[in-house]
Amino acid sequence: MTKLFLTFFAGMMLVPANAHAQSPWKQHDMNRQRPPVMVPPVQSLPVPAPADAIVLFDGTDVSLWEDEDGAPTKWEVTDGAMVSVGGAGSIHTKQGFGDVQLHVEWAAPVPAEGSSQGRGNSGVYLMGLYEVQILDSYDNKTYADGQAAAIYGQYPPTVNVSRPPGEWQTFDISFRAPRFDVGGRLLEAARMTVVHNGVLVHNNVELAGPTMWLQSLPYEPHPDRLPLMLQDHRNPVRFRNVWLRELPQDEPQPAAAAYGEPVVTLTPDVLDRYVGRYGRWTVRRDGSQLMMHFYGPQFLELVPHSTAKFSLAHTAGHVIFDLDDAGVPQGVTFYYGGEEIPAWRREE
Repeated sequence: MTKLFLTFFAGMMLVPANAHAQSPWKQHDMNRQRPPVMVPPVQSLPVPAPADAIVLFDGTDVSLWEDEDGAPTKWEVTDGAMVSVGGAGSIHTKQGFGDVQLHVEWAAPVPAEGSSQGRGNSGVYLMGLYEVQILDSYDNKTYADGQAAAIYGQYPPTVNVSRPPGEWQTFDISFRAPRFDVGGRLLEAARMTVVHNGVLVHNNVELAGPTMWLQSLPYEPHPDRLPLMLQDHRNPVRFRNVWLRELPQDEPQPAAAAYGEPVVTLTPDVLDRYVGRYGRWTVRRDGSQLMMHFYGPQFLELVPHSTAKFSLAHTAGHVIFDLDDAGVPQGVTFYYGGEEIPAWRREE
């Protein structure tokens, strides 16, 4: 973890968060089975950014990035690639992000030098905390949870689809940030899906906490938007065509007016008037609730707004009963999805 984010954590009041189960394997265990090697499919690169994407690096402009101290990045731009300059430090975006779809193209240096973690090492850190490992894992033995496309220290990729050093590789990452309540308690762990060189290697996995060398860190509350980071591990890894799409943090809540109709209370003897068959539909009373069966195994709860109108408790639909002068239903019309479906009451 870099100076930027250590400083960030040091300035916070940390509130204990829920712990999540760790793997039965110790971190970085060389005895942990390494993923099988598979030849990746041919890809047409670079992958174009969608129309709604934020292009973080287009091959020329590094103005959206800065170093750990907030100064302009010292990484070099050569032949359309941003190159990690050893000793220049990791870089992060000036803008913070939460839930994202991220695309990164990277290439390990040639000639290949070093071995294990010393060969083509870098990393993509979502929110600066959750790393997808970059490594030259082409014919390079290392611990399984530290090879290319590993969620570092937690999950090895399901397969090793690394290309030879010097060839462009792709990460396509879907990331859902962790959720904390106002008191700092963890509500939902971070989740990640990773496609490496066109092959799915992590499928919506739940992260145990921030990723870290030698340590299993617990979740600590943090803002819902933090910068993306690319790691300087003193290896000249190249990057190009970095873009992301911001995803909705949570489904918007419906306007109060959509559910703002007053609810009335009907006595059991009144509710009993509705019980019966209406075409193929059935209405019954269950205690103080009226239930209606349309299709399938379940009866659906009806919420009364008047003696004629009832809404479905969990579905965007409602029914209006056709009442006679005594308030006894003679038929019903079901409204949902822009349709109106009438049915007449059947004699038992």
